[in-house]
Amino acid sequence: MASSAAISPLPVDSSPPEEPSTAPASVTIVIPAHNEEGAIGDVIARLRAQKPANVVEIIVVDDGSTDRTADIAEAAGVRVLRHGGNRGYGAALKTGIREATTDYILTMDADGQHRLEDVLSLCNAVTAARPPDCVIGHRVQLLHSPLWRMPGKWLLTRMAQFLTQKKIPDLNSGLRIVKRDVFLRYIHLCPSGFSFSTTITVALLSRGYAVKFLPIQVEKRIGKSLVSMKTGFQAILLLFRLIALFNPLRIFLPSAFVSIVFGVSWTIPYLLRGEGVTVASMLAILTGVLLFALGLICDQVAQLRLERYE
Repeated sequence: MASSAAISPLPVDSSPPEEPSTAPASVTIVIPAHNEEGAIGDVIARLRAQKPANVVEIIVVDDGSTDRTADIAEAAGVRVLRHGGNRGYGAALKTGIREATTDYILTMDADGQHRLEDVLSLCNAVTAARPPDCVIGHRVQLLHSPLWRMPGKWLLTRMAQFLTQKKIPDLNSGLRIVKRDVFLRYIHLCPSGFSFSTTITVALLSRGYAVKFLPIQVEKRIGKSLVSMKTGFQAILLLFRLIALFNPLRIFLPSAFVSIVFGVSWTIPYLLRGEGVTVASMLAILTGVLLFALGLICDQVAQLRLERYE
């Protein structure tokens, strides 16, 4: 009779369970700069004097400056990346973001507008147990931009809120902190100009990321702003492109509804008089149906594109 083999018990791991990592999220500060020699030195000096504990590196991206911006930044002891020519605010941010290796990336302006205490607040906001994907500095002053730009900013914000179905206190603030992997996921959508901030805000809110807004104060900038009317028109066009990418039905469904309602309303009086359906009303109804079908097709294409990156 065969004897059964003895089965030895599995060794018991008596070591204590590993504690979850409590190390604060590491941060890189990226500062795009173009002809900011009057402010960049003071901005870096203030950052280095009271640098948050979780900030690993400060990167200044010199976007083809024709003054001493890059030299002053290098003398201040930070890492400087240089563009051979002026490629734009967004292009400078992309260069810095791709070079960063930390958990989070904080972007701020080189013109002296952003206060050190607000930078500290954003850095502290990502040290919580469950930090958000993005924290945006919400400028609380009523007139934080030149008066002639405020109507355009109001229109852009309303369009963005229509797309995302979320309240946006500040659409294009330059002071924000975002997870590096999230930045890289959508960086291909961001333009090389000033609409970079608008684009990344709309992208993250549209895709359901955890976005938090913190109130900040801004100082008067040093030097001259390069934002123009052309920048505003480019931002409006960009928002339509973002709507077509993230949620094209937000455009096509209302358009189809209006067209069909117009066609039906137009033809009712003729039907009541026994005159039949007019060509104009049939054309309007047909246009609405085609817009609805086109919206469904565009929505499927948009989902396929987004799946490639998400």
